[in-house]
Parts: sequence; C-alpha cells; structure tokens
Amino acid sequence: MTESTEPIVRLERADIYQGDRPVLNDVHFEIKNGEFVYLIGRTGSGKSSLMKTLYGDLWLHTGSAKVVGYELHNIKRADIPFLRRRIGIVFQDFQLLSDRSVEDNLSFVLRATGWDQQSKISKRIAEVLMQVGLGTSQKRMPHQLSGGEQQRVVIARAMLNEPRILIADEPTGNLDPEVGDQIMQVFRTINNAGTAILMATHNYEFLKKFPARTIKCENGTVSEG
Repeated sequence: MTESTEPIVRLERADIYQGDRPVLNDVHFEIKNGEFVYLIGRTGSGKSSLMKTLYGDLWLHTGSAKVVGYELHNIKRADIPFLRRRIGIVFQDFQLLSDRSVEDNLSFVLRATGWDQQSKISKRIAEVLMQVGLGTSQKRMPHQLSGGEQQRVVIARAMLNEPRILIADEPTGNLDPEVGDQIMQVFRTINNAGTAILMATHNYEFLKKFPARTIKCENGTVSEG
C-alpha cells in the first residue's frame, strides 16, 4: 500500500483514556487522504481526548492506531515531535505569542522544527498567509488582529510544515457566526487543495451549510453520525 492510498488515520479496538479514566471504548474508524470529517458530541463525550490521542498528547493504552504513518501503540516519546510535524493542530484558544509579530510567531515554529534558511522561512510564511487570506499581515501584532484574523494566523501556523491532516478542536468556538463561516471557508479551501481535516465542532449549522462525513462521540463509544 502506498502512502497516498493508506488511510491517514486508522484506529482499531482503541480505548481512549483521560489519565487513568476510560472515556471511549473499542474505537474503530479511518480517515482517508484528503477527507473532511466532523467530530461531534456533547462536552465531556471524549472528543478532545480522542484528538489528543491522535497527536500523541495522550497515550494509547489498548488497541492500535496509525496516524500519518506512525503507530501510536508503539510510538517512542522521541518520535512524537516528528508525528506532530505531519499533523497541523488548531485550537479554540489561539495560543499566539503576544509579544511577537505574525511573522515572528510563524518563524518561531519553523525554526523549532529545523528550518534554518531565512529566505525559505520568509517564502513559506508568505505562502501560508496567502492561503488563509492574510497576505499583508506579516508585521502586525496579535493584539492588532480581530479574533477571526488571529484564528487565520493559527491555521497558517498549522499549515507551515505541509501536514497531511489538520486536527481542529472547536476552531470557531470563540468567534461570532459570520466570522465562523469565513473560517470554515478557509478550512474548505485547504481541504480542497488536498489536506485531510478532522474538526470537532458544536456548531450543527456547519453540518448543514458545509456537509461532510460525521463521527459522533456518545456514551463512551464512537460511531458514524
């Protein structure tokens, strides 16, 4: 199986834990290359724990999972940074460095992941900012940006290392509906260009406006929505 045809995410008989407390049992699902998938469920249903397991923030104790080529049930702690370079992670709270410009926030990530040529760093930053509709915002500070613009920077940051999948945990949760729709359009554009997306959301309007496959966390299980 080539990398392009193998699922980007595959879980089999996986039990998801938050600390020593099981939150999801016997989880099976796959996400294919370029697929857009919603993850829905009530607060406390295990959505965030499932996502954290996929990017190595929580350990997988039982069952198996393979994400962007890494077997999570066998992964070494030293390999987790390499796993995360192939995954873009978008949080609800922006987590931008408030004392640095947009450009410096993005440059910080690239240098931390091994980029060292300034010309390549500048070129990649310009590319991702164009991708999210912020092509002229390199020198602005986070406090000079609206909430929607800050979230666009966060998405740009997640795209820096050309991930095969974006994992987004309630990315529009702090935004008003109109801005949330604009952010969804950014995600759809990225998805149409070939990046898979797994997005947790409480916003059921999105499921109507931007229909896609849905996975639901409920009563300790995961099922197709």
